[in-house]
Amino acid sequence: MKRKLGIASLLFIIISLLLKVSGLVRDMVIAYYFGDSYVADAYLAAFIIPNTFILFMTTGMKNAFVPSYTEALAHGKGANHLTQIFRGNGWVSLLVALIGASAAPLYIRLLYPDFRPEATDIAVYASMILFIAVFFTGLNAVLEALFDAQSKYSLSVTSQIIVISTSIIAAFLFADQIGAYSIAIGYVVGTIISLLFKKILIGKKQKLSLIGPIQWKELKTFYPIFIPVALTVAVGQINLMIGTVYASKFSEGAITYINYAKNLVHMPQAMFGVTIGTIIFPLLAKATANKDYDLFKKGIAQGLTTMYFILLPAIMGMMLLMPNIISLLYERGAFTSEATLSTSYVAYFYFGSVLFFSLNQVINKGFYSLKKGHIILTISGSSIILTFILNAILTKWLGYLGIPLAASLNGLFYVVGTFIIFFRMMNGFSLRFLITEYVKVTLAVAIMSVAVYGTKLVLPFSHDLWIIVVIAVMGAMIYAVSAWLLKIQSMQIILSKFTKKL
Repeated sequence: MKRKLGIASLLFIIISLLLKVSGLVRDMVIAYYFGDSYVADAYLAAFIIPNTFILFMTTGMKNAFVPSYTEALAHGKGANHLTQIFRGNGWVSLLVALIGASAAPLYIRLLYPDFRPEATDIAVYASMILFIAVFFTGLNAVLEALFDAQSKYSLSVTSQIIVISTSIIAAFLFADQIGAYSIAIGYVVGTIISLLFKKILIGKKQKLSLIGPIQWKELKTFYPIFIPVALTVAVGQINLMIGTVYASKFSEGAITYINYAKNLVHMPQAMFGVTIGTIIFPLLAKATANKDYDLFKKGIAQGLTTMYFILLPAIMGMMLLMPNIISLLYERGAFTSEATLSTSYVAYFYFGSVLFFSLNQVINKGFYSLKKGHIILTISGSSIILTFILNAILTKWLGYLGIPLAASLNGLFYVVGTFIIFFRMMNGFSLRFLITEYVKVTLAVAIMSVAVYGTKLVLPFSHDLWIIVVIAVMGAMIYAVSAWLLKIQSMQIILSKFTKKL
C-alpha cells in the first residue's frame, strides 16, 4: 500500500510539474504574440471571471467530494453518489455558463470602465467564449475529484494539461488571424477533449449521464458541504479580480505584469503546495473517518513543516534570480526588456502570498477533512473586505505595485487566522516542534541566500540560463548540507527514505 502511494505521489509530482510548465508556455505564447499591450490586458481580465467559476467547480469539488465519496463507499453507495453529483453539477454548470455568457457585456463594462473600446470588445467576447467552458468544467470536476479519491492524482492533472495544450496550439495556429480569441476557443475545445478522455477511462466501470432521475436528498446532503468549500476557492479569485480591477486604472500593461508575475511566482505553490496538500488529504480524511486524531494532528504538523522546508528555499532562490528568469522566459516577440523589468518588480511583492497561501493549503485540508469548510469560508469572506482596503491604500502609495503587496499581507492574515482557529479547535498540537523546525529551516535558507547572492555578483558570465543553472545547483547543495547539519526533520525523513530505497 505504501509503495503504491509513493509511486502515485511521485507520478503526481511529475505530472504537476508538466502542468505548470504547460501553463508557463501558455503565458510565454501570450507574451510573444501580445506583449504587454491592451490585447493581453483585455484577455487576461476577461479570463478571471469565468475562471472563478472554473476553480469553484474543480478545486471546490475535490475538497468536498473526496470525504463524501469515501464515506459513501464505506456504506456501499459510492456509485450512486457519483452519479447524483455528476448530474447535479452538470445542470448547475450549464445554468452558470448561460448566465455568465449572457451577462458578459454588463459586468466587463462595469468592472473595467477605464478600458479603451477595443479592449472592452475583446474582454466581452473572450469572456462569453470562456463561459462555454464552465459547463464542461462542471462535469470534468466531478470526475477529477473521483480520480483524487482513488489516489489517481496524475489522471486529473493530465486532463488539465490537455486544456492548456489546446490553448497553446490554437494560439500558434490562429493568433495572427483572430488574436486573443484563439486562446479562448482553444480552452473550450480542451475542456471537451478532457471530458472525453475521462469518460473513456471510467466508461466501462461507471455509466454516467446527465439524463436520469435526480435524488434531491443526496444533493441536499452534499451541497451544503460543497458550497462553502467552493466559495472559499472563489474568494481567492475574487481577491485576484479586485486586484485586476485596480490594475486596469493604471497604464497599459499593468494587468499583464501582475498576471505573469503572479503565475510565475506561484509556481512553487502550485507544484509543491498543491501537491503536498492533495497527497495528505485522503490520509487526513481516513484518519478522521477512523477517529484517529493523534494521527490526524501528526499529519497536519508534518504537512506544515514539509511545506515550509520545501517552499522557503524555492521562494528565496526565485527572488534572487527573478529578472534572469523573466528575461529568459518572456523577453521575445512583443515582450520588451522594459516589460521584463516591470514584471520583476511586481514579482518581488508577490512572494509573501506564495508562502502564506501554501501553508494554508495544509490547514484548509484539515478543516475540509473535519467537514468544517464553513469556517474557512468565514475567514475568506472577511479577506475580501481586507483586499479592498489594502488595495485602496497601497495603490495610492505604490501604484500597481501595491496590488501584489496587498495579496501578500492578505495571505499573512489568512494563514494566521486559520491556524489560530484550527489550533484551538484541535486542543493544540506540537507547537514547539513547529517553531523549532521553522527556525532551523529559516536559518538554512539564510545561509543559502547569502552564499548564492555573493556568488551571483562575481560570476564571469551574463547569460541568463547559465546564471540560473549555476545558482540553482549551488543553492540546492548548500541548502541540503545546511539542513542536514541543522538536523531538520523533513530533511532526515527524505534521507532515511532514500537510504532505505538503496
